[in-house]
Parts: sequence; structure tokens; C-alpha cells
Amino acid sequence: MSNVADEPPQGKPGWFSRLRQGLTKTREGLSSRLGEVFSVGKALDQSLIDEIETLLITSDFGMTVTQEVIHSLTRSMSRKTLKDAEAVRQALKASLVDMIAPSALPLSSPEQGLMVILMVGVNGAGKTTTAGKLAHFYKAQGRQVMLAAGDTYRAAAVEQLKTWGARNNVDVVAQQTGADSASVIFDAVTSAKARGADLLIADTAGRLQNKTNLMQELEKIVRVVNRIDDSAPHAVLLVIDGGTGQNALAQAREFKRSVPVSGLIVTKLDGTAKGGVMFALARELALPIHFIGVGETLDDLRPFDATSFVDAIFDDTE
Repeated sequence: MSNVADEPPQGKPGWFSRLRQGLTKTREGLSSRLGEVFSVGKALDQSLIDEIETLLITSDFGMTVTQEVIHSLTRSMSRKTLKDAEAVRQALKASLVDMIAPSALPLSSPEQGLMVILMVGVNGAGKTTTAGKLAHFYKAQGRQVMLAAGDTYRAAAVEQLKTWGARNNVDVVAQQTGADSASVIFDAVTSAKARGADLLIADTAGRLQNKTNLMQELEKIVRVVNRIDDSAPHAVLLVIDGGTGQNALAQAREFKRSVPVSGLIVTKLDGTAKGGVMFALARELALPIHFIGVGETLDDLRPFDATSFVDAIFDDTE
């Protein structure tokens, strides 16, 4: 895994700069209002706590996260460990980092052999695009990557994944629209092993409204893949549109009940003021957040780093 603090190649903006830029609306919605809350001379009293509580709720942090943060701040204030408003601000940042850090886990790979990743999520969350960006990320790490166009219900999804394959110069296993998804992914695993690939990223259909059929289809995919490798799939990654705020959390809960999700990728955090939902996802789902996306370019999907994320939200310097 590359470090989010790595220096950018060829004069490109560093990842933190792009992260900060991508989270502009979330930061402006939070930091500008925090500036008012933490104004010089602000009394450390219940009214300050009430203002912070309202700010967190209206920034899509959710009630569970908000209540935990407020409890922590109230306890610290009652112990007289916070001397001024800036100390409260720093305590708020630290509390949020502590809350989200356990979810910032890298996606682990088997020690040897082919790793199979299934991409799941509703249509519109950016699942197919994320599969292409994930292929780019891992190819840059020196992995031998292949893609499988398992979302056979949408011709656009198959063609889109082929386009991403061409952009990344990686092979894509695909069949005609309407083909059996499990058959496509079975062929892809067989082909990946034969070609010596060490990572296969398989797109799947994004149909949440018919949970029974979706679950049966994924169970079928797992069964047929198990015939080749009884440890596969090694990861089932749920792609979530972070721009939908608390709706993303509800969607993730529903998907988790229907699908054996092992981790999350949160996309489309750029252009939204609802980045606070990341904390709700981390706190309530108890799943690793492996990657986040904050832009449209190939390099805008990166491993999730809790400290950098919180810093980018709170950093109001120009």
C-alpha cells in the first residue's frame, strides 16, 4: 500500500491536497460554522456543547456518533481538562479520529496465489468505475490484475468495464449482456489462474430491490468460485455513494443484512457536504473502510486514512 502522505509524481498535487479539495463542501459546512462556535472568548458551558451537537447532527454525523462525541466532550469539560474553545476543538478532532481509526484498515491479500475481490453495491454508487480505479491502484503497486464483467444485466456496465480495462491495460473477461454472472466470474478465475494473475476484481449486478435474487446470485458466484479455490472470494467490497449522506448508511445496513460484506469503499465524497456520514458508517457498521474516492481521475481512489481525513475536514487554512 502506498502511504497517503507520499510525494506526488511529476508535480501533481499531493494526495492530502486533493483530499482537502475534494472535501471542500464538507469542510466549509463544518469548519466555517465551527469557527463561529469556537470564537475567541466563547464560554465553556452547556450552550457550547449544544451548539456542537447541533452542528454534528446537521453535518450528517448521525445521532449515534454525535451522542458519543458529546458525551466525551462533556466528560472532559466537567473534569476541567479543557481550558478554552481551541482545546475543545482539538478534543473534538481527537475524538473523531479515535472513533474512525479502527475502521481504517488496509485490504489484506493472501500470501500467495490469486486474490479474488467481488464488488457489490446498488446501481449508481460508482461500483463499476471503482472496480476500474481499484485495478489502476493495484497495478501501480506491481500487481498482475484482471477484471471480470459480472454485472451482465447492464450492457453499459460491461462496456464501461472494458473501457476501464483498456485505460489500465488490463485484461477483462466478459460475455454478452444477460449471460450468467457466476459463469462469467468462473471463467475469469480460471483465466486469471492460467495467466498467472494475482488479483481478479469482479463486478456484480447492483440490484438491492430484489434481495432474495441478489443473495442467491452471490451465493451461486461463491459456490462456483469455490470449485477452483475454496478460499475465494477473499473480499466482498460494498461500494457506497458517500454523497447520499444518511441514506448511504441505511443502504449499507440493508446490504449487510443481505450480502456477506467484508469491507467498504466510499465514493463521491467530493462535491458533498455530507462527509460526516463516514463516521456513522465506521461506528455503526463495524466494517473496515478500505478505500475512499474524492474525484473523477484514476488516482482519486486511495486507501482510507483516518487522521488525514479528519485533518482535511478541519483544515481551514488556504
